[in-house]
Amino acid sequence: MAGVSHQTVSRFLRDDPTLLALTRHKVQDAVDALGYRPNLAARSMRTRRSGVVAVVLPTMRGPEQTVAAAVDEARSRGLRVEVIIGVDEGADELSLRARDLLDSGRVEGVLLVSPVAASTDRVGELVDTTGYEDRVRVVGAVPGSTETTAALVEKLADWGHRHFLHAAGPAGWRSAQLRREGYLSAIEALKLTSHGEPQGDWDPETGIRAVDGLPDDSPVTAIIAASDVIAAGVMFSAARRGWEIPQRLSVTGWDETPLMRYSVPPLSTVVVDRERVGRHAMQDLLAAIRGESKPPPLPAQLNRIVLRGTTGPPPQGEPRG
Repeated sequence: MAGVSHQTVSRFLRDDPTLLALTRHKVQDAVDALGYRPNLAARSMRTRRSGVVAVVLPTMRGPEQTVAAAVDEARSRGLRVEVIIGVDEGADELSLRARDLLDSGRVEGVLLVSPVAASTDRVGELVDTTGYEDRVRVVGAVPGSTETTAALVEKLADWGHRHFLHAAGPAGWRSAQLRREGYLSAIEALKLTSHGEPQGDWDPETGIRAVDGLPDDSPVTAIIAASDVIAAGVMFSAARRGWEIPQRLSVTGWDETPLMRYSVPPLSTVVVDRERVGRHAMQDLLAAIRGESKPPPLPAQLNRIVLRGTTGPPPQGEPRG
């Protein structure tokens, strides 16, 4: 129907960038008219490639935007995606899961959405992928996490806050460690006082325990939570103690969880472009599988601070600067 060879159609389905625009339009029109979809099973028999990539997650909560973008990117390139959730599995277990998948021949590549094992800044070493480097990619911590957390502390310090608490995420997660590092660097640089950095799971209970652990006469006026979910626990415990937000206590989160826009008051947070992260990670994986050029690196800054109703000057503090 397109008036081209089957090799040209194959190049179109592989998203070959060298295909002429006019040819691409002809094939696309034929695909649309026929409702054509590649038969991946037949393709696998002929090419000995499965046409499937896997996305492995360490938890059921948190990486939804990243995964959705990665899956959409893979499907747009003609691949099927298997999403596998390894609940409460650490870096070693996730690495074994990736190896088993690749050895099975069921998938061509694995994307590990697992910001765990924080011992290194080099994303490729977050899990042991020796021998599989060309078919495994890890979505690590988002660039700019340290700087963004420091900037968040600085904004509250400009309003007059001097006594802080950081309700931190799990110790083994690189994203949690980077946010904690940014918090501590700002505390030191601005000569502020931190009254602790209690760590816990990405769960409201972490925030609840952080606030419950403060004495009634605590001088803390600002809590930097490592996630919106943790911030929800902070707000719950503060309300239970009769500490008004933001009059008595300013609270910030991280991740722009949609529901927290409608908390009372709405939560100040950090918006992360996780869709861009997921799409870039899948592009990188597919380029490695196909022997193509790597996509351009992500920008250093993918985060944006949004201040809402949970932040303000401290009691009897300086006016907003």
